[in-house]
Amino acid sequence: MNLEPLYILRKPLLTEKSTQQMEENNVYTFEVDRHASKDVIKAAIEKAYGVKVVKVTTQVRKGGSRRFKYGTVAEHSWKRAAVKVAEGQSIELF
Repeated sequence: MNLEPLYILRKPLLTEKSTQQMEENNVYTFEVDRHASKDVIKAAIEKAYGVKVVKVTTQVRKGGSRRFKYGTVAEHSWKRAAVKVAEGQSIELF
C-alpha cells in the first residue's frame, strides 16, 4: 500500500453534522482508502496538514444498489474516518 496522503485521503466530507463537529469538538471527517488502517490515516493527516492527531475513528459504509432503466447496479463500499486534532490546531478545508 502506498503511504502517500494523496492515495490515503480521498476527500473531506462536509455535511451539516461534520461541520458542527469541526466547530465544537475539533473533529474533521474524511473519505479514505478502504484498506487504510488508523495508524496510516493518522500519519497521512499529520503529513498532509501539519497538525497533531489525537484520535482516529473509522467506519466502513456499505454500498447499496441503485435501479436504472437497464437494471440494478451495486455501489462500492467506502470508508469514513473522523479525525480529532489537538487543542488549538485546525485544518483549513476551504
